[in-house]
Amino acid sequence: MLEIKAVTCIKQERCLFESLSFSLQAGEIMQIEGPNGAGKTSLLRIIAGFSRADEGAVTFNGDDTQMNYDEFAANLLFIGHKSGVNPQLSAIENVQHWQQVHGVKDIGQTMQLLAKLGLVGLEDVPVRTLSAGQQRRVALVRLWLNNAKLWILDEPFTALDKKGVAQLQAQFQIHLERGGAILLTTHQDLTAQFAKLKTLVLEYRL
Repeated sequence: MLEIKAVTCIKQERCLFESLSFSLQAGEIMQIEGPNGAGKTSLLRIIAGFSRADEGAVTFNGDDTQMNYDEFAANLLFIGHKSGVNPQLSAIENVQHWQQVHGVKDIGQTMQLLAKLGLVGLEDVPVRTLSAGQQRRVALVRLWLNNAKLWILDEPFTALDKKGVAQLQAQFQIHLERGGAILLTTHQDLTAQFAKLKTLVLEYRL
């Protein structure tokens, strides 16, 4: 599904990684590990198409993602390190806005999902009044509402409690069983048992 071919990234005259290659197939989850500054987020942004590699290429289903980005983007769900929600809007408004932008039909699940994720009674209040963990849950609702094959997640467990982490990993399993793939960074260990788990370790380079 996804192939990284000899990718090199240089930031502020420091080489974060060089000639990095790996692949990710349907049903696989890859955890990228490494210390702060090793280039984990930079790698995810290159793969997602938000930044360009200094060398190398990224392909999705055999096609260069830069040459055929619209099709790649239609199969991509990216959730970054920050919550990525509008603090002035309510939880339900944030989800509805995301659905409109990405052409996702509202099939009546939004309120139930917000309740499932512990946001009962908080659906209509401005997100800025919610805790960091609650804001993170609002951002993660989209994992239950999309059909993207590839999920790229930067520290998805940030600010979540044990129940939230368990719910998220259960959704990972469902996505993988449906033929999806997941690429993520996290400082926390994955506690669920994934049949097709890969690990990539990036080292800090001076």
